[in-house]
Amino acid sequence: MDIIQAIIVGIVQGLTEFLPISSSAHLIFAQELLGINQPGIAFDVLLHLGTLVAVVGYFFKDILEMIKAFFSSLLNVFKGKFRENFKKDPYKKLAWMVIIGTIPAGIIGLLFDAQIEAIFQSSTIPAFFLLITGVLIYVSQRLNIGNRDIKNSGIKDSIIVGIGQAFAIIPGLSRSGTTIASGLLLGLDKEFAAKFSFLLAIPAIIGATITQLDGIIAGLGANLLPYILGFIAALISGYLAISVLLKLIRERSLDIFAFYCWIVGAALLVYSIFFM
Repeated sequence: MDIIQAIIVGIVQGLTEFLPISSSAHLIFAQELLGINQPGIAFDVLLHLGTLVAVVGYFFKDILEMIKAFFSSLLNVFKGKFRENFKKDPYKKLAWMVIIGTIPAGIIGLLFDAQIEAIFQSSTIPAFFLLITGVLIYVSQRLNIGNRDIKNSGIKDSIIVGIGQAFAIIPGLSRSGTTIASGLLLGLDKEFAAKFSFLLAIPAIIGATITQLDGIIAGLGANLLPYILGFIAALISGYLAISVLLKLIRERSLDIFAFYCWIVGAALLVYSIFFM
C-alpha cells in the first residue's frame, strides 16, 4: 500500500465510521477499487484507532465526567447508595449504560471472530446489508415518537442499543446506523441517540484494537509512513463526520444517508453479482 492509498482509505474510514453508511463495507469497496490486498483487518483496526481519538477528542469533557462518575458510583456501592445516585447523576447513568451496552458486541465478537473475518473477504454481503442499513435509518426516523434523554432512559435502553451494535459486526450494517436506529425506535431524543451511539463506539474500538494488536505492530514495522498517514486521515475526517452528523440530526433528518445506502448498495450488489 502506498501513501496516497493509505490516506484515501483513512478518509473513507473516518467519514463512514460515524456517518450511518457502514465503514466496514466502504473499506472493503475502497480496498478493492484501489487494488489493495491487505492481509486480515489489522490496517482497518489501526484506522479505527484514528476514529477513536476523534470521538474521544470531540466528547472529551463528557468522557472525563463519565470516568469520574463511574469511580464515584463504585464508592456508592459500599455506601449502599448506588441506586439512588445512579438515578440522580446523569454521568453515572451514562457511564454504566455505555459499559452494559458494550457487552452484546463483546460476546458476539468473541464467539464468532473467525466467521466475521471470513465474510470481510466478500463484497456481495456488505452490499446487501448496506440496503438493510438504509431501511433501518429511514424507518426508525418515522417511528420515533419520543424525546427521552439521559434522565428518562436506562439500562434496558442500553442493552437494546448494544444488541443493535452487536449486529453491526456484519459488514454492511452500519454500527452508527443500527445504534442510532435502535435508539430512535426506543423513543430516545435524536441528538441523545446519536451521542450515545458515538460513546458506545469507544469500548468497541478499544476491544477490536486489543485483539488485533500483534497484526498492527507487524504492519507498522513494514509500512510505517502509510499507516501513520492513514491514521491521521481517519482522525481528522472522523472528527468532521461527528460534527456533520450531530448538526444534521439536530436540524434536519438522516434521509440522505438512507438514500445513499440504497443507491450504493444496489449498484455494488449488481456489480458484485454480474461483474466479479
